[in-house]
Amino acid sequence: METWPLGVFASIDAGLGVSLEVARELGVTTVQLHTPQKASRTPQKAKEFLARLGDFGLRITVVFGGFEGESYADIPTVQRTVGLVPPETRAARIREMREIADFTRLLGVNAVGLHLGFVPHDASDPMYGAVVAVAGQLCDHCRTLGQNVHLETGQEPADVLQRFIRDVGHDNLFINFDPANMILYGCGEPVAALKRLGRYVRSVHCKDAKWSERPGVEWGAEVPLGEGDVGLENFLRTLGEIGYAGPLTIEREIPRQPHRQKAEIGRGLRVLEELKVKIYGE
Repeated sequence: METWPLGVFASIDAGLGVSLEVARELGVTTVQLHTPQKASRTPQKAKEFLARLGDFGLRITVVFGGFEGESYADIPTVQRTVGLVPPETRAARIREMREIADFTRLLGVNAVGLHLGFVPHDASDPMYGAVVAVAGQLCDHCRTLGQNVHLETGQEPADVLQRFIRDVGHDNLFINFDPANMILYGCGEPVAALKRLGRYVRSVHCKDAKWSERPGVEWGAEVPLGEGDVGLENFLRTLGEIGYAGPLTIEREIPRQPHRQKAEIGRGLRVLEELKVKIYGE
């Protein structure tokens, strides 16, 4: 298997990712797929999607869940609306995540990912135990399907996320490591976090960002890959040190500017190719 095959975050009819046609044009071999809309999550649609993927030479590595009502307008809004943490929507969303996992199995993919939401940093917070429990429920369902669950990084410092995974206590709970999110949310220096969490990392986003003047209070700024504060070469070298050889999946969240999005992803892919040669000599 190729070390660090290149990929992009893609979507079919929902989400922030590029279309499968753009993924093909960019020349990648892997995609993380934002889950399609509910009406498209059928056995027949799964067959159609797989046929298109085969025609395009693409392989799905993770299917990411997302929910109606989520907003990333600012950090407080994320805290109120995203993932399985908000109590008002938790029951409906865990049901939908089970449905997404079932659809993921139809696609022959063994990993589902999601933004869980803002896990309370204090384990004595009354909500903390409820979030541990709902994560365990998702892991239990996914285990019956032969799947792992990948939690997206960003909303918690590395030590909080590490403790949370241990408290959930399921051997199919892992991490999708997004270094830019650590900066965007102001939750810690990404390479240091990667070193601490390395044993749990099973997928990654290659994304870049700059720190805000008020980390954790105001958003940092997402920027094209290689132009931010992640330190891309150091990030990749650290991935090598922890033994990660899986896909490098570029995520660039500017869906309302598709031409710019495609151009910047294309430049990012060239940066990754150059760094792969520099690091591995291939």
